[in-house]
Amino acid sequence: MTLTTTDTTVESTAVWEKACPVDELEPSWGEALLLRMRQIALFVISPQEIYAVDHRDPATDAFVMARGIVGSKAVADEHRPTVASPLLKQVYDLGTGECFTDPTLFLQTYRTRVVGGFIEVEIEDVA
Repeated sequence: MTLTTTDTTVESTAVWEKACPVDELEPSWGEALLLRMRQIALFVISPQEIYAVDHRDPATDAFVMARGIVGSKAVADEHRPTVASPLLKQVYDLGTGECFTDPTLFLQTYRTRVVGGFIEVEIEDVA
């Protein structure tokens, strides 16, 4: 992947970082972790459904999203997993980062996978 800014082009590649054993996390509770100098909130909804998002609340810039309230929202006949900010209660889609309560806000999301019992998070590594 190539990122282009106003005056330079930067090469970036995605890397998978080992986060933690999947069985050490409680379903529907967030955990904060630091990967490649990024604070990330990790949510296990079920063993097959694991989400990673920025730990930084887009509305307040406080690092609190792992303490958010996990829930779901019906969207087009399907239930989407959500997290509500613990501060101002904006509700975000855990899969897309879309804010249901304020369309000007967006929560960065990261892909996850389980390998050998460990959760891994895909992070862009800008070189």
